[in-house]
Amino acid sequence: MSSNTVFLNNTFINTAQASILITDLSIQRGYGIFDFFKTVNGKPIFLDDHIERFYNSAKKMHLHVSQTPAELKSIIAKLMHTNNLPESGIKITLTGGYSEDAYTLPASQNLIITQQPLTIHHTLQSEGLTLVTYCYQRQLSEMKTLDYSMAIWLQPFIKENNANDVLYQYNGFIKETPRANFFIVTREGEVVTAKNNVLGGIIRKNIINLDGSGLKITERDFTLEELYNASEAFITSTTKNILPVYKIDGKKIGHGKAGKITEQLSTLLFEKMR
Repeated sequence: MSSNTVFLNNTFINTAQASILITDLSIQRGYGIFDFFKTVNGKPIFLDDHIERFYNSAKKMHLHVSQTPAELKSIIAKLMHTNNLPESGIKITLTGGYSEDAYTLPASQNLIITQQPLTIHHTLQSEGLTLVTYCYQRQLSEMKTLDYSMAIWLQPFIKENNANDVLYQYNGFIKETPRANFFIVTREGEVVTAKNNVLGGIIRKNIINLDGSGLKITERDFTLEELYNASEAFITSTTKNILPVYKIDGKKIGHGKAGKITEQLSTLLFEKMR
């Protein structure tokens, strides 16, 4: 097996030879789920959390995973050994499967696991993000689906507003970015992230459950006004870890740089990852 091996259903195969049929619901209707985790020094980070979320997404989307969690871990371990990519991103995709009428959900699905080299950041990145808000509520928001249509459609809007990405808000309440959870730090030092109708991010989960921070970390819905008055803001994701947000809708957040609490949480997160 070569260095660009993928897993497709029950077979390890070269990337160039891997394929699925066009009757798959992922192609016909964009129906399917995925999860994505990284490996650092050859070790998967928060793998159990990602596996749990993957099966949860599958169950809620009425999709069947043929493998048990233990079998899935074994497949991932073999893929990592084969490809020998110590710093990488691994994506587990479960498609809707082959549907005769491109609408009815079939009994079986297609499982695809890929691995690619990934640049790993081991410290808090100095560059911060500029975001622009947009009124939108992701459908099936608690599941990690393949549907990123709105995020892609909004790319011209993001560029027009000189932003790096979009931040969804709905009825005046802040939600998330297309590929990351979002946090603010209030002027009182409370760390807040949206509670309802957002994806349960793995980095988000591990920040909420951090020990020894001495901080008040809260899941609750919060408004645009609270966001504009925040002293700090940051996003969290598997690839970005914690990344500070300096400006939103043209308004500078706090001092327009990474705040002390953002830096503290980043340090604690990297310690937990190690």
